[in-house]
Amino acid sequence: MTESEVIGDVPKELFIAGAWRPAKSAARLAVEDPATGQPLCEIADAGEADALAALAAAHDAQAAWGAHPPRERGEILRRAFELIAERIDELAMLMSLEMGKSLAEARGEVAYANDFLRWFSEEAVRIRGSYTTSPNGKARLLTMRQPVGPCLLITPWNFPLAMGTRKIGPALAAGCTMVVKPAKQTPLSMLALGKIFQEAGLPAGVLNIVTTSDAGAVTDPLFDDPRLRKLSFTGSTEVGRLLAKRAMDRVLRVSMELGGNAALLVFEDADLELAIDQTMMAKLRNMGEACTSANRLYVAAPVADEFARRLAARMEQLRLGRGVDPDTDVGPLIDAIQRDKVHELVTDAVERGATVLTGGGPLDGPGYFYRPTVLTNVADSSRVLTEEIFGPVAPIVAFDTEAEALAKANDTEYGLIGYVFTRDLGRALRVAEALDTGMVGLNQGVPSNTAAPFGGVKQSGFGREGGAEGIEEYLSVKYVGIGM
Repeated sequence: MTESEVIGDVPKELFIAGAWRPAKSAARLAVEDPATGQPLCEIADAGEADALAALAAAHDAQAAWGAHPPRERGEILRRAFELIAERIDELAMLMSLEMGKSLAEARGEVAYANDFLRWFSEEAVRIRGSYTTSPNGKARLLTMRQPVGPCLLITPWNFPLAMGTRKIGPALAAGCTMVVKPAKQTPLSMLALGKIFQEAGLPAGVLNIVTTSDAGAVTDPLFDDPRLRKLSFTGSTEVGRLLAKRAMDRVLRVSMELGGNAALLVFEDADLELAIDQTMMAKLRNMGEACTSANRLYVAAPVADEFARRLAARMEQLRLGRGVDPDTDVGPLIDAIQRDKVHELVTDAVERGATVLTGGGPLDGPGYFYRPTVLTNVADSSRVLTEEIFGPVAPIVAFDTEAEALAKANDTEYGLIGYVFTRDLGRALRVAEALDTGMVGLNQGVPSNTAAPFGGVKQSGFGREGGAEGIEEYLSVKYVGIGM
């Protein structure tokens, strides 16, 4: 399909109660191509009335969907999985157009996103309870797990399909209905997913999608509505704190995957070629616009110079361009705000004494491109080490001892993921245990796996997505005491 055909095939309206409908105000939202700065299309721009209509649809569908046989819930997820598998190229092009990532990365995300549907199609029939005897033998203890109820799912712009299926998959498997609010920068992938679930036979009202340029106008009235039972949010820690406070006003069930400031540790005994290969993935996945991106690179002093030189050489070979160009390695950042923030962090580091080995600035011309950058001699006070970069910038700091490396790695309010490269098994386990994070990549740069629990500690959020733990976020435990 051509670019125009891919865009033309996507619904442009809100998906509420099983139907595509315009916003009640008739407002429209322009979706931009970050590689050119030009609009791709216009879609419905929802407001308060639309949000409440979507929640009403989810509430009305909840009882029937919660009672729907688990096997049939799983089979709908499986049918959606099969439909996505048939359309990987079209969905990858769509994602590349609205988000900027290369076609190769977009195809990888579609496959990753789809695997959540397959995984949770299988988990739908594994929701367990228990029946036990009380300690005194005079009663029986019955526990069961039931769907939480209507959910608000807020997804980010950097992984527009995967962050959707990672929430929608377990919610559907658990028997929950939902209102999904995708990011205003990348709503098209979610609208395409809604169309696929419609084709897969998902009952009307179970999945509702509201696209908007004003997130507060859509979410605020939902937080005040007693029909909403759960919030799942992926995004910045700053916004997450605000949403958590709003959710606590009504004691909603909450799960949050927030910001990161991942440290990547390379010890002297590491396989340097492997470490560089995997660092390229950990740093440049999605142009560095990932909460799991390696933000701070701590390298043992004896190998730090060689590591930096080889990493810079690899980055210099990368080709920047539109994501839909098959020759592109690195696409644009999402918008001018993000590009300018990345350059501000690099400028601050240079002013504090950092050396630019490669890159160091935006690319001239249209779009929001930033050159892949390697910095050395980075001062500890540099903002690039304390703030989430969300761009293709690799600041390298040398260390002398394992204790020093761990102290630097843990010196952050975030705790999503850390990366460790070493051939020493004892050190590997010791450092993995000592890192104050929810996940660790050991000799690998992309440890994310649908069969594993994804999530962080400290200011990186709470709750887990994926794995056997993922469905638990959408289930409530009920205990029944039976007198004998």
